[in-house]
Amino acid sequence: MTKPRSRQSAWRVFLALLLTAAAAYAESNRAAELCGQAGKIAAELADISGLKLHHPVPCDFISKEKVNEFLKKRVKDVASPEELRAEELTLKKFGLVPPDFKLADTTVDLLTEQAAAFYDYDKKKLFITESTSADSQEPILAHELSHAIADQNFNLAKYIRHGQKSDDGATARLAVMEGQATWLMSEYMARRLGKSLRTSPDLVEMMSRVSDTSGQFPVFDQSPLYLRTTLVFPYTEGMLFQNAVIQRYGDQGFAEVFRRAPLTTQQIIHPEKYFENVTPTSPTLPDPHLPPAYKSLVGGTLGELDHEVLIEQFAGKPSSENIAPHWRGSNFELRENKKAARVVLLYTVEWDSEQAARDYFAVYRQAMAKKWKTMQVASENPDCLMGTGDDGRFELRRKGATVTSVEGLPPAASE
Repeated sequence: MTKPRSRQSAWRVFLALLLTAAAAYAESNRAAELCGQAGKIAAELADISGLKLHHPVPCDFISKEKVNEFLKKRVKDVASPEELRAEELTLKKFGLVPPDFKLADTTVDLLTEQAAAFYDYDKKKLFITESTSADSQEPILAHELSHAIADQNFNLAKYIRHGQKSDDGATARLAVMEGQATWLMSEYMARRLGKSLRTSPDLVEMMSRVSDTSGQFPVFDQSPLYLRTTLVFPYTEGMLFQNAVIQRYGDQGFAEVFRRAPLTTQQIIHPEKYFENVTPTSPTLPDPHLPPAYKSLVGGTLGELDHEVLIEQFAGKPSSENIAPHWRGSNFELRENKKAARVVLLYTVEWDSEQAARDYFAVYRQAMAKKWKTMQVASENPDCLMGTGDDGRFELRRKGATVTSVEGLPPAASE
């Protein structure tokens, strides 16, 4: 068996693009007035956080067209066609996106639509899009300047690279970056009203939630639940996490999350697990003894956030809220037989109790039935389901607190 390539999710990489821009595309003719406020705003943010502003942050404008042009080029730079294919296959195997979904195209359109500003941590420069409304320019500047201050103190490019060993861990780090910037932006605006997030839990909750934007962003509205949730998560849950850290550590909390990064999205969702250093398990993958022709395509982890979305998509939000917090650890791997044009999914997830595992076994059975057009059950009992789906034979099992699935197996008379 070849060693699986680690899944540094292309989608997570694309999310990180929200922090970058290309200086070559900058247009300076309209930037002077707005960017003239950057120094004053940055100084106030440094005072709020206690982090040092080492030098002024350059600022300029960029058009939406140039953003789209840049993102298309950036996609080619950060992810090879094979990596994009592997990410698409992973999402499709779990039923998180439809079979005809095109990850790269949708992502570029989605990020272009959402883009309001960027902080380029390679060139140490901030860009704001020309289409950003006047009433939102000041808070957006505050958000991006918060990234710049964090970068000057902790090197965001290095921080991101160190999280690439785990896809779930990379998302947690992204939540640190966006959550802190969102908290500082919100505190900056709250002070304009004579208030503070430090003393108003209700204000924190309100500011952490994305306002209703129905109809304003059609690409976002039509995107799969997985993309919508993972796009918003770093800002909403990330802000609540940062607030919890500040409540516990005071101003030291702004540095603590960079010096001791959270390991999982579970630690972001449940800050007490971050404080208690709760680490994920790494359950063993099932071994269906595939022929040598099957080579590892990609492997990685699915965190609590991933399972939260999967359960909500196939069993509803109440089930997701009841089951997902019991997550303890998960691994998966795709193995491909190119000659036979077959990809097999190996998947395992551990829960904190047998009851949680039973509940998830039932949910994942529903997921199988819904993500495939046809599902034929060959045998079934409370802890084992075997049959055939759209992409081949499957075996879903529960043992103790662990649920495993093998999907896409060749016919019984092996290939």
